[in-house]
Amino acid sequence: MSAAASPPRPNPVRHSSIPWAVVPFGLILLALVLMAVFAPLIAPVDPSTQNLLARLKAPGTEARGVVYHLGSDELGRDVLSRVIYGARISLLVAFASVILSGIFGSILGMVAAFQRGWVETIIMRLVDIVLSVPAILLAIITVAVLGPSLYNVVIVLALTRWPRYARVAYGQTLSVANMPYVRLAKFMGAGWFRLLWRHVLPNIAGALIVVATLEFGLMVLFEAGLSFLGLGVQPPTASWGAMLSTGRNYVGNAWWIATFPGLALFLLVLSINLIGDHVRDRLDPRSR
Repeated sequence: MSAAASPPRPNPVRHSSIPWAVVPFGLILLALVLMAVFAPLIAPVDPSTQNLLARLKAPGTEARGVVYHLGSDELGRDVLSRVIYGARISLLVAFASVILSGIFGSILGMVAAFQRGWVETIIMRLVDIVLSVPAILLAIITVAVLGPSLYNVVIVLALTRWPRYARVAYGQTLSVANMPYVRLAKFMGAGWFRLLWRHVLPNIAGALIVVATLEFGLMVLFEAGLSFLGLGVQPPTASWGAMLSTGRNYVGNAWWIATFPGLALFLLVLSINLIGDHVRDRLDPRSR
């Protein structure tokens, strides 16, 4: 009599609770966040202070008692200080736009799935209309109309990215709304707001968090793109996109002006995307 075949052993790498491959990027993201939060304490000098006698100095050069560790730009401003303060702008815009678009889109998606009828038709057709226009093009047009500023960039990014949350919330709410406990609560007289807040939202929060983590890096890129085009944060406020736009004119003789903000932008977006992929693998059962 042959022995019964033993069940397959689980893959320890795939189901490991410690994402070792993500840890270095998590530390990079943490360092960038701390750099943004404590920018006034970390930055060597004021990022807007100009020193025309020290313009276009190479990294490590000292001029008038100031050491330019990452060099200086065309106006003699410290590149290191501007990179540090630029992290504050990028993270602030990304965080605020993700929160606003996530709240707005999630509410509309849940209401559309729960109310159905003409409410569902209007909301979802509005989602289709917004999604039919390229997000960056819509953002450029809106900022050009409202005017470039920090607050307008946040509002524009929130208004252009909410449909993705709405679609996810809509699909998730449709599946949760038919669960027995939701129908029982509705039968017992619970209002639609209580049903959505107490019974639906906790069960779809994981999918919305996954979308938010993946959208965060995209918001950083959108902010940098708008600033690169001159439609984002305005001078003299330090912004990675604006530094890249200025640095492209000095690539031949002052490569550091564009290289260091570009490297910081690359590391931030890469870290956020890798961590977002891990969060998706942990929270989204379909990816397991």
